[in-house]
Amino acid sequence: MSTSGFKVLVIDDSNTIRRSAEIFLKQGGHDVLLAEDGFDALAKVNDYQPNLIFCDILMPRLDGYQTCAIIKRNARFSSVPVVMLSSKDGVFDKARGRMVGSQDYLTKPFTKDQLLQTVRQFGAAQ
Repeated sequence: MSTSGFKVLVIDDSNTIRRSAEIFLKQGGHDVLLAEDGFDALAKVNDYQPNLIFCDILMPRLDGYQTCAIIKRNARFSSVPVVMLSSKDGVFDKARGRMVGSQDYLTKPFTKDQLLQTVRQFGAAQ
């Protein structure tokens, strides 16, 4: 499957991170939707039905682990890959992400190449 026109949801409470990811992904030819926290994201996942989700871990109200777990428990979205985003690069964080159903983990700050490579990786798998 070609990844151009891939629908990507970026969930992060940092405006800078959201905008950077949006610019990088749009340059890669992808459709991008942004959410500023887990609650915002859950409504958008339902309406937008993304092919891939990037989800920050540390967010107010509903953190990334909780957000990922809720998305994965919904049968309609359980197959959508979730990639956790975090400034922490610890083994514990990566393991906890896997426990709630995330497929991968990107450490912030990420590069355009890292982001687009992750989209290609999951796009090829669909």
